[in-house]
Amino acid sequence: QVQLVESGGGLVQAGGSLRLSCAASGRTFSNYDMGWFRQAQGREREFVAAISRSGSSTYYANSVKGRFTISRDNAKNTMYLQMNSLKPEDTAVYYCAARPTVILSTSTKDYDYWGQGTQVTVSS
Repeated sequence: QVQLVESGGGLVQAGGSLRLSCAASGRTFSNYDMGWFRQAQGREREFVAAISRSGSSTYYANSVKGRFTISRDNAKNTMYLQMNSLKPEDTAVYYCAARPTVILSTSTKDYDYWGQGTQVTVSS
């Protein structure tokens, strides 16, 4: 079992920045590929970004590419999502997720462990 706890969400104006954190416990963090997903009200959960267990490979949704940066610190068992140039359409609950395999995935079905989510609200 892997326990994941997100933090860092909040209210920010359009154009602003936030950094989300995902703290992991329970199993060896570096054995898991990690991902960020988000779910806006009334919409399905969607992929945002993923990072390999070593941090050497990353992948982004087109909607956030160039604005968001995913990273991880395996020594601290923590993953991050730096979000810049935020837009109102980025408003959602953001979730971190973990999967114990070596292939990055954009599908929610491929992730075994999930955090409880953190709300990000971007005002116009």
